[in-house]
Amino acid sequence: MFVGRPTHAAVRLLDRLTGRLRPAGGSPLHQQTGRRGEEEAYFHLRRQGYVMVARNYRTPRCRGEIDLIGWDKDVLCFIEVKTRSTRDLKPAEAAVDRSKWRELKTVSAEYLRHLPPSCHWRFDLVSVYFELPSRPPLMELFKNVAPLA
Repeated sequence: MFVGRPTHAAVRLLDRLTGRLRPAGGSPLHQQTGRRGEEEAYFHLRRQGYVMVARNYRTPRCRGEIDLIGWDKDVLCFIEVKTRSTRDLKPAEAAVDRSKWRELKTVSAEYLRHLPPSCHWRFDLVSVYFELPSRPPLMELFKNVAPLA
C-alpha cells in the first residue's frame, strides 16, 4: 500500500537534517529514540487504517501526555508508545506502570470532555523495537489494554 510513504520519507529526511543542524548538546539519546518510535508507530497505525487526530496531546489541567490519539473505525483510541533499542531487559510494554496509567486516564478524561458521552473509546499500546539499525523496527500493537487501577 502506498498511503503515507512520501510523507514518511519526507519526515525521515527532515529528521536527519535536523540531527545534523542541531547543536551537539541536543536532546538525550533516549528521547531521540522515543521520538523516532512515536513517528514509526504513527505511520504504522495509519497503514493499519487508523485515522490519527493528535500527537503528544497535553492539557494545561493535567500532568502527562498521550502520545497518539486516533480513530480505529468508530472507536477513539488513546495510544501509548513505548520504544526500546533491545528486548534484553524487559518488554517495552512493561514500562507502563500505575503512575503512567493514572496520567493517561486523567488526560484522556480531559480529552473526552469535549466529545459526546456516547463516544466509544479504548487504550492501545504500541511497542517499538529498534534492534537492528539497518532494518525497519519491530512493532507490536496491543488493542484495548486495561489500565491498572
